[in-house]
Amino acid sequence: MSKTGGFNRTLKIAFGIADILIYHLTFVISFYIRYKGTLPIFNYSAYQNVLPYIMLTFIIINIFSGIYTLYNKHFIDMFSITLISQIMMSFAIMAMTFFGRWFAFPRTIIFINLIVSTLLLTIWRLIILKVYFSKSGTSQVMIVGPKEKCQEAVYNFKSSKTTQYKVKAVVFDHYFENIKKNIDQVDLFYFLDFNSLEEENEILSYLTFNNKRIFLGTDFGNILRINNRIMNIDDESLIAISKFEISPEDDTIKRMIDIIISLFLLIITSPIMLIAALLIKATSKGPVFYKQVRITKEQEEFEILKFRSMRTDAEELSGPVLAQAEDPRVTKVGKYLRSLRIDELPQLFNVLKGDMSLIGPRPERPFFVEQFKEENPYYYLRHTVRAGITGYAQVYGKYSTDFNSKLKFDLLYIKDYSLMMDIKILFQTVKILFDKVSSQGLQEELTAEEIFEDIHVYD
Repeated sequence: MSKTGGFNRTLKIAFGIADILIYHLTFVISFYIRYKGTLPIFNYSAYQNVLPYIMLTFIIINIFSGIYTLYNKHFIDMFSITLISQIMMSFAIMAMTFFGRWFAFPRTIIFINLIVSTLLLTIWRLIILKVYFSKSGTSQVMIVGPKEKCQEAVYNFKSSKTTQYKVKAVVFDHYFENIKKNIDQVDLFYFLDFNSLEEENEILSYLTFNNKRIFLGTDFGNILRINNRIMNIDDESLIAISKFEISPEDDTIKRMIDIIISLFLLIITSPIMLIAALLIKATSKGPVFYKQVRITKEQEEFEILKFRSMRTDAEELSGPVLAQAEDPRVTKVGKYLRSLRIDELPQLFNVLKGDMSLIGPRPERPFFVEQFKEENPYYYLRHTVRAGITGYAQVYGKYSTDFNSKLKFDLLYIKDYSLMMDIKILFQTVKILFDKVSSQGLQEELTAEEIFEDIHVYD
């Protein structure tokens, strides 16, 4: 059974403070390595001058990288996030020392520190992760809802890298009766549906009284309740449901940031794009760029620009189809362009033009938009904002996730939008570039028997 409800805010703050102290120690060690056991006052004083800015940048980068959220981390995540964060810190420190005119701060120290800090911080964070999992234990989970929804949820739990949650049982019918029978064996109850509002109130009241953790599925009704205002009219308390939109003020700021960052990224990625263009031209027939009509804000059509990663005759016989894992239509160079997301770089021109944003729901083709709208009446809500190069679904979901699951991510993003969320998604996008799973196409699912293996089923 789970021993704790999670890594609380106080422990996260302590984790962050310890991180800062260790990071400072890595610089001291780097100086001793560079100067063979001595600490030159002149050079070290330059580091001390820039120290407050280094540590402030360090903690900001690590917060947005998600390193202090441990429940969904694996050991390889700790290393990859630490390495990426420290590479970003190295560039940031170079910029600080240049613009701050702290030229006595040796560049060799930055390089040495990249190695030392990555090593020590990774070891420290692996220790923290091990302690965290040993203290938190494994929560026994019961999933409640229709069989089809439960099957998908169990699959996601089993395929997840986290070991903190283990599905013990699923309930397809007689919800309250089966919950009462298992109340002492289950730590967390995950609800995908209720038969009625009366039953929902009864079950949630019972679990709250028994101090049990509760998860709710992200169906439209639950998403609708996110980020709402509480109002009082005389003695009447109200909850004002917010719309699925980004306010004009936030949208203006978002657009300004899009222009600045996309210009910057176009400049620094121009050598990569040049190499990609040459490789495409040299290895396959056809144009370097690929244009395709997509749908963006207000359901307007635009031509998305990408590096061509497929054969030019990819859909002549098949017609429009979604990307598949090990897609035979993808060229040899295209496979790597997709894996590293390099094929998406030309979309920065779409961002400059205003068709897209850096962050937002991925744009779909009109053919699939019409198809998805018929299958899900809420699909149109994702078009209340500009389409994006990356988004909430791309960072926290998988490429192989179906359109309904991606839609939930998109609606969560729009409903709970903030500038801080955009910044966090940008940082997280850097991490998923190194995650091959997120760049795969649609994959075959396990059978129901395989999914529910070793799980108590109540129907």
